[in-house]
Amino acid sequence: MTQASTPAKAQRRRHDREIVSLALPAFGALVAEPLFIMVDSAVVGHLGTPQLAGLAIAAALLMTTVSIFVFLAYATTAAVARRVGAGDLTAAIRQGLDGIWLAALLGAAMVALTLPTAPWLIDIFGASDTATPYALTYLRISSLGIPAMLIVLAATGVLRGLQDTRTPLYVALGGFTANAVLNVGLVYGAGLGIAGSAWGTVVAQWGMAVVYLIVVVRGARRHRAPLRPHAAGIRASARAGAPLLVRTLSLRAVLMIATAVAARMGDAQIAAHQIVLSLWSLMAFALDAIAIAGQAIIGRYLGAGDAEGARQACRRMVQWGIASGVALGLLLVASRPLFTPLFTGDPQVQDTLLPALLVIAVCQPIAGVVYVLDGVLMGAGDGPYLAWAMLITLAVFTPAALLVPALGGGLAALWAAMTLMMAVRLVTLWLRARSGRWIVLGATR
Repeated sequence: MTQASTPAKAQRRRHDREIVSLALPAFGALVAEPLFIMVDSAVVGHLGTPQLAGLAIAAALLMTTVSIFVFLAYATTAAVARRVGAGDLTAAIRQGLDGIWLAALLGAAMVALTLPTAPWLIDIFGASDTATPYALTYLRISSLGIPAMLIVLAATGVLRGLQDTRTPLYVALGGFTANAVLNVGLVYGAGLGIAGSAWGTVVAQWGMAVVYLIVVVRGARRHRAPLRPHAAGIRASARAGAPLLVRTLSLRAVLMIATAVAARMGDAQIAAHQIVLSLWSLMAFALDAIAIAGQAIIGRYLGAGDAEGARQACRRMVQWGIASGVALGLLLVASRPLFTPLFTGDPQVQDTLLPALLVIAVCQPIAGVVYVLDGVLMGAGDGPYLAWAMLITLAVFTPAALLVPALGGGLAALWAAMTLMMAVRLVTLWLRARSGRWIVLGATR
């Protein structure tokens, strides 16, 4: 028994070390990103309510744009990790550079699209007459940082594929600090108002992009990878990312539908929904960190031709996902009396909030497995299946969510529909993982 169990225990410990070494820095980088908007909100909030309202509208548009293109990080991670596993670092970096070139092209296109359409985009959100000028100012200036944000996504994918999540953490922390200093200095010191906040964020974003480019270019020169754009490689990166774009858009549609349904329930329900959604997103960062580790580890194993290693790593990460989900759910329930008063003092909102929080606490173990398997299949480059699976999930969730108010359900029922959505994702991803069809060996899929 001891002889048989010792290799298995050693293998588990090795997987655990890999997961922790990649997931912990990834979690720090993920948490640092939304802090940009929090700093901007804190600084601009002292200028006045119209300025803060304008920032909220412009920031929502910008964050939606960036989240749509998150495939630049995911697809690049998988492609680079495969080539790392195959032992071809030159090809790995060249593949990463193709992803960065694609990000730069998409970023330039988004700037060209956003600048002339900014008034129309803000009008869609129904901004008030007092908030519109501030939203327009912030959006037009901040749109100049979109190429930098997309380059950061792609470069982060390169480093993750190279099994490096520490550098993205350091860059994210540096960017956050620079953004905070620049915002205070330009908004109040230079007296630029909301424009100063936008310029501070743009400068910090481009600073992060430059640091990433320096790191990647040094790696390219070290391994003699060409820096010039490679049309075939850029097209390949776009093809790999297209299914993940469909997946991301479908997931965004789920969140938009849930928010729209909650808004029709009344002010207390939409306020409580926003709190629940914020907590859901925060816990998602922790679970997504394991998924990011999964992308890098699985891609490397498959690139090295080690199918059994990929299966074992997948099983261990699923165990991590379940344990993390249970821990987060228990932590949410235990800490509820502490954080609820921080969000709201309205008794009606608090009463609406409690049952919904219990629902998402129960859902966390399911979410843990979903995030892990999502990362595993991304690392395997199984984007087309992920796209179809998310479209099926959207098709199931939409009528379930729309029926909630029709049947007289409240916020807890809506989040039960969200739990159903996660259960559907679990079934589709679990079936794929069990089938083994995602295991395609070699430097390319």
